[in-house]
Amino acid sequence: MPKNPPSTPALRLVPGDAEIYDLMRTPESTSERVRRLQLEARALAVEQVEALERVLLEASRMAKEIADGGDAYPVGARELAARLSSDLPAKAETLKAIVSRSL
Repeated sequence: MPKNPPSTPALRLVPGDAEIYDLMRTPESTSERVRRLQLEARALAVEQVEALERVLLEASRMAKEIADGGDAYPVGARELAARLSSDLPAKAETLKAIVSRSL
């Protein structure tokens, strides 16, 4: 008769920042829940604005490459890329300043 392999417990790894529900805690009130959700929404909004900043800076880098690309790129594209490469970093800085003021 074949032996059954020893049963292993069903364990899962949980990230360190995972929330664990405290059974001894009283349920949060509606106002506490609203406050918590507003804080989460603000945090997500800041993350999204920071992602936009990174994308703008990357687009500026790409625009600079096109602007400096010489005759391989059409003249109008090089000129537009040159303007974007100088404008986009300023826009990213403006976003950063707006976010830092709102924190």
